[in-house]
Amino acid sequence: MIEVKNLKYSYNSQYQALKGVSLKVNKGEMVSLLGKNGAGKSTLFLHLNGIYEPDEGQVFIDGEELKYDKKSLLKFRQKVGIVFQNPDDQIFAPTVEEDVAFGPLNLGLPMEEVQDRVEDALARVGMSGFEKAAPHHLSGGQKKRVAIAGILAMKPEIMVLDEPTAGLDPQGVTNLSKLLRQLNDEGITIIISTHEVDLVPNYADKIFVLVDGLLIGEGTPKEIFSQPEILEKANLKVPIVTDLFQQLETEGFDMNGDYPLTISEAKEKFIDLFNNR
Repeated sequence: MIEVKNLKYSYNSQYQALKGVSLKVNKGEMVSLLGKNGAGKSTLFLHLNGIYEPDEGQVFIDGEELKYDKKSLLKFRQKVGIVFQNPDDQIFAPTVEEDVAFGPLNLGLPMEEVQDRVEDALARVGMSGFEKAAPHHLSGGQKKRVAIAGILAMKPEIMVLDEPTAGLDPQGVTNLSKLLRQLNDEGITIIISTHEVDLVPNYADKIFVLVDGLLIGEGTPKEIFSQPEILEKANLKVPIVTDLFQQLETEGFDMNGDYPLTISEAKEKFIDLFNNR
């Protein structure tokens, strides 16, 4: 669905943010991009629908190379929607419904369809009833949901979310995770950057690890979190569940190198361990 080939981008002569990144995301996948601050995650995301144009390299969306003329960008941005880390960078209209309607209106859709899309998108993110609210009166979590609704109203095939759980309380994180899983189950390809390594194994089919503008690792959660050299380079930790079982191994429990990544996997592992003792 998305292919990036040898992407290079510099903000100035002193700082190259991307140093030749190549990756593929298949249709229907839900993938996570991991890396510390400054790794290049946000810069990469801003190339995926043409907000940034690379110094070198190419971006392909559904097999078609991304072009940077106005007509082409409009077409590609219907397919790829980006939710920024800070919703204040994305929400600008005086009311919630006007903000969510902005994208569909720019597609030239009939007003009736625009209204249907706005209502449906707000319902999906749990913000029905806030249509007339001023966005600057909303909480951080509510603003984030409005930003996501604005993208959903465009009916994208791909959603790209930059640190979507930043600033959310635990319940907000849970609700957002459920929503993204539902959207993915409906066929939307989802790409997420995050520092929340404990959440990643619950949803990610694939992980990419970015360090200083270079892709240093790619694989399933099980593959990535079993490679300490990659985690060390990226300044990442294993999920807390995995850390617990690694410590249990030092206490004499035989793990056979198989460490759970999620609560459900941990439950099964505990049952096996105690049945075999």
